[in-house]
Amino acid sequence: MTTLRNVLIGTAAVAALFVSSSAGFAQGTPEQRAACKRDAFQFCAAEIPNVSRITSCMKANYSKLSEGCKAVMSKG
Repeated sequence: MTTLRNVLIGTAAVAALFVSSSAGFAQGTPEQRAACKRDAFQFCAAEIPNVSRITSCMKANYSKLSEGCKAVMSKG
């Protein structure tokens, strides 16, 4: 259970990091989390729960991300 919880927390953090540099968005919105959750699991699961490594991984895989995730990432 702890691993699953860490994965979910890490995924939520990934979405928040890409959308805004503002501390107020540290949790991310439900829309942001929903848009990037699948991509984070698909491309960066090995990096979860390390937020900085997930961030680097998502950036490295930007061209492979879903259109929805790219859209929320580009709003930042």
